Amino acid sequence: MVIVFALVALLVLSVLVTGNWWVWRRLFRDTTRAPGTVRRVGVAVIAGGWALTVGALVAERAGAPFWLQRTLAWPGFLWLALSLYLLLYLLAGELVRPLLRRWLDQRAGAGAAATHPGPDTAGAATPATAAAAPRGPRGASPATGRAAALTADPPPADPDGQDAPRPEPSRRLFVSRVVAGTAAAAAVGTVGYGTGTVLRGPRVKRVTVPLAKLPRAAHGYRIAVVSDIHLGPVLGRGFAQKVVDTINGTQPDLIAVVGDLVDGSVKDLGPAAAPLARLRARDGSFFVTGNHEYFSGAAQWVDEVRRLGLRPLENARTELPHFDLAGVNDVAGEDEGQGPDFTRALGDRDTARACVLMAHQPVQIHDAVEHGVDLQLSGHTHGGQLWPGSLIAELANPTVAGLERYGDTQLYVSRGAGAWGPPTRVGAPSDITVIELASRQA
Repeated sequence: MVIVFALVALLVLSVLVTGNWWVWRRLFRDTTRAPGTVRRVGVAVIAGGWALTVGALVAERAGAPFWLQRTLAWPGFLWLALSLYLLLYLLAGELVRPLLRRWLDQRAGAGAAATHPGPDTAGAATPATAAAAPRGPRGASPATGRAAALTADPPPADPDGQDAPRPEPSRRLFVSRVVAGTAAAAAVGTVGYGTGTVLRGPRVKRVTVPLAKLPRAAHGYRIAVVSDIHLGPVLGRGFAQKVVDTINGTQPDLIAVVGDLVDGSVKDLGPAAAPLARLRARDGSFFVTGNHEYFSGAAQWVDEVRRLGLRPLENARTELPHFDLAGVNDVAGEDEGQGPDFTRALGDRDTARACVLMAHQPVQIHDAVEHGVDLQLSGHTHGGQLWPGSLIAELANPTVAGLERYGDTQLYVSRGAGAWGPPTRVGAPSDITVIELASRQA
């Protein structure tokens, strides 16, 4: 196992080093004429960005002073997102590069043909006309001056020992600069837009879910589902207040917080989580742990959310007037002897009643099916968060986002309200989902 882990780590490191070398080459080496300040700055930017990213990750997991976590988190995590999209856009630029060069070649060829017409079409120019016509690089006419300049060689030095005016870039250099500049601008724009969408707060999504066992009196019952808020060094008290205001604005009958509330200790993030005390729902607010709670002191956070007025469901069930609501711990709790226990939560229930289960990870759906759960509410995936992360998330989760059916059990997966690592989402907008239960008897 140790050897396998070492090989995988070596492979990942090799891919990262190769990818970053290639980004540096396309952005800095291929866009400059010779080694110099620009290339050295490129090395410093890329190496420094990754140093901040590693520092932010280590500081968060090691429980470093919170001020240090916050100092490193913003630049470090944003660099993580920016480097991803620099790589992707530069890869896309490889498709454009030959097309752009071909266009420039054709333009230069057309310009050369116009400059040297054949014997059938050439006109005789008078000496006066020839003398008056302005000449471009290497004797080209103004109409073809720029196309010819793209292939021009550097001019010789002046007889006095001074350099002549520098020519325009060659076609290869021109193409490299266009592709690199466009990729950099697109990456910055993508990350900027994706960060703005997170900071503005999650949008409300509404989904109707019919349950066969739900009585007619419960038709239209509203459950506000929120997951993956990820309060931490980046998203703090202000973000928590936006989430609370959005949830309360939906006027739900019940609130289900399905894990990954925090990334940090109660000591550091207790003030950030304080707005959760203002959550309002007729039948109350409920909470289950996610994997990040077990990185942050799950027992302390269970006590804290209880103090804030939420009811933790630790492998437990409560009987509401029209259906059962159950919750199980996250699978990450197994290392601490606090893993999910479906038998304890569901083993002795009345199977004639509808049952809604809160479980952080979608992979827990298979146990839910075995225990006759009608609807499982989950998060964890973030919907991929940063495209093409959804493609990777699909490999590890039965459902990445939305509603799907597994036998007689339905699974709903929220994309989450916040973000982990980069406070950025691309192709996976954050959400708070209002599940409206529907009775088939209505």
